[in-house]
Amino acid sequence: MQLGNIKKELGIATCALLQAPAATVNAADSEWDIDTAVLYYAESDDRVSAFEPAIYASKDLGDGERIDLRLVVDVLTGATPNGAHASSVAQTFTTPSGTSSYVTPPGETPQDDSFKDTRVAAGVDWTLPFNRLQRIKLGLNGSTEYDYQSLGVSATYLQDFNNRNTTLSAGLAFNNDTISPVGGVPTPLGNMRAAGTGTNRVGGDDTKTVTDFILGITQVISRKTLVQLNYSLGMSDGYLTDPYKIVTVVNPVTGLPATSAFTNGDLPYLYEKRPDSRQIISLYFKTVHSLTRDVINFSYRYFWDDWGISSNTFDLKYRYEIGRGYLQPEVRYYLQDAADFYVHNLELGAPLPDTVSSDYRLAKMTTTTLSLKYGYALGENSELSIRAGLMNQSVDDGDVPAGEETPDTDAIILNAGYSFTW
Repeated sequence: MQLGNIKKELGIATCALLQAPAATVNAADSEWDIDTAVLYYAESDDRVSAFEPAIYASKDLGDGERIDLRLVVDVLTGATPNGAHASSVAQTFTTPSGTSSYVTPPGETPQDDSFKDTRVAAGVDWTLPFNRLQRIKLGLNGSTEYDYQSLGVSATYLQDFNNRNTTLSAGLAFNNDTISPVGGVPTPLGNMRAAGTGTNRVGGDDTKTVTDFILGITQVISRKTLVQLNYSLGMSDGYLTDPYKIVTVVNPVTGLPATSAFTNGDLPYLYEKRPDSRQIISLYFKTVHSLTRDVINFSYRYFWDDWGISSNTFDLKYRYEIGRGYLQPEVRYYLQDAADFYVHNLELGAPLPDTVSSDYRLAKMTTTTLSLKYGYALGENSELSIRAGLMNQSVDDGDVPAGEETPDTDAIILNAGYSFTW
């Protein structure tokens, strides 16, 4: 399943634990630095829940050479919105396989409870020095799940200047993905069909490519302050539609799904269609400032693309030292504008647009995440940490009939991590 926002939140939560080893962990060059983490994520109303163990291992090989390994497993279950909105009447939908159906009661957001996903992702980075000030990092990564496979390569060149107080970097990454939806790839803007009456499909799978380019600078301002600035450009081509999302066709007079206008097994729901290309640009700023003992970490990211989406992300952490441990509260705030082709529904008889989606992830929204992390040094080279967080996501549907609004999503995020040398 392509659950962009959910997996983004999972990645942020995992990275909150799988980051650079704690200051107390200073392994010898002959040892491995190991970071492990387990994440639990659960949305309200029996929606998506996730269990994610992860491990990160790195080792200095001497003379500036380094290897980094990572392995992540995502197990997601629960119900996920199918793209249609709540209605004052019951709605019947067909599962992706086309062999069965499910009914959503009046007033409830339609959700497919057959959703499940297990993803295994692995990667390796190898850093090779040219000399004391120049190095290159080569990467290979891959992931697999029952309906999605991805394979990618990357290369990043790093150059130090100014007594190694300034680092410039330039990176290029390429991914090739294969999407194999349950039941096949739906016909874009084709009707969902009643269970057992055939499927509206154009093939078994499709592909897309993603190319990312990044330029960055990291600057040591003083003994206590570090800043980082990145510019990134991403280009995607191919099948960028979510094969499991639909758009409701409503009667413009009643505002209800236009069931009576469709016959011969067709239902008043069309499979969405997104553009087959996307260009993404983002600017990222981060600063880390050390006080007497405590550390403030702030980052800001501005994102925009040619789909009409733009977003602002603010993230603030404060690490408060307590003896052998520390407390780190975090506030993350995300604001997003809607895609140009996002609609709440389509009206019967109106011209059909070239591209359309009612996926709430492409709507105008705000997301707030509050969390608290506690870490404790068990020894000279080991640390145990736990983190608990609450997330709220609010979608702005605009001027829609009462009862059809996209409900807020609340979620809890729990992490446990252990870092050590081996």
